[in-house]
Amino acid sequence: MKGFLILLFRLLLVLIAAFAVYVLIMTVSAYSIASREYSQNSTYFRFLLNISLAMLFFVARIDIKTKGLENIPKGRFLLVSNHKSKFDPMAAWIVFKKQNIAFISKEENFRIPWFGRIIRKCCCLPIDRKDPGKAMETVEKAAELLKNDTVSVGVYPEGTRSFSGELLPFHNAMFKIAQKAGVPIVVTTIEGTENICKNYIRRRTEVKLKVVDVISAEEVCSTHSTAVLGARVREDMNRSLGQTEEGEENEIPYLV
Repeated sequence: MKGFLILLFRLLLVLIAAFAVYVLIMTVSAYSIASREYSQNSTYFRFLLNISLAMLFFVARIDIKTKGLENIPKGRFLLVSNHKSKFDPMAAWIVFKKQNIAFISKEENFRIPWFGRIIRKCCCLPIDRKDPGKAMETVEKAAELLKNDTVSVGVYPEGTRSFSGELLPFHNAMFKIAQKAGVPIVVTTIEGTENICKNYIRRRTEVKLKVVDVISAEEVCSTHSTAVLGARVREDMNRSLGQTEEGEENEIPYLV
């Protein structure tokens, strides 16, 4: 018994030392870079973020189930999804790790210590939701990232989280990114992330992420109205989430 306790104590010391080294690496790495926007994707900082999110999801006991990933097109694309939780982009980041996603996010997220600087190096872009002019500048920058084959771009057309479970009104200007870049739109839905905080440690949380539609680049570019694209995406999401526009359930089950 004594030998087991000694072994357990040594293991604990190793874990503490490893965590201390991790914190040191993250701190030095984050504060060695300028807090500005970047047009080149950093493999190193993306690797750090991948490790960090993998550890977070392991400790929080989050299981991600996916469907439809075989439909993801080759090359760059605009990823769109419904928005239920602050964990949504983290889950999508893990699932689409090979596709190198960079999200457009509210400015406040870029002020978070460590995290804000690191996501900038991964080409994530802040958006000023109060200034339409600056927001369109972000749209242009995102389109350039896609055209230059730097990263794929992820957006949440609702613009904020929905706590009711129903889709909020869309900001259809986000679809201009795909039109300007001439890339496909990958439509996804996510469910279960809203349960992560209340389930934390006590029980596992199952997150379902599904690719429900891919709108080809040709169709995106030939559809001149972003409102039409928005209506198509909204219909796809509602069908996947088992909702109608009035929020009533339909009879389409979620398939795992």
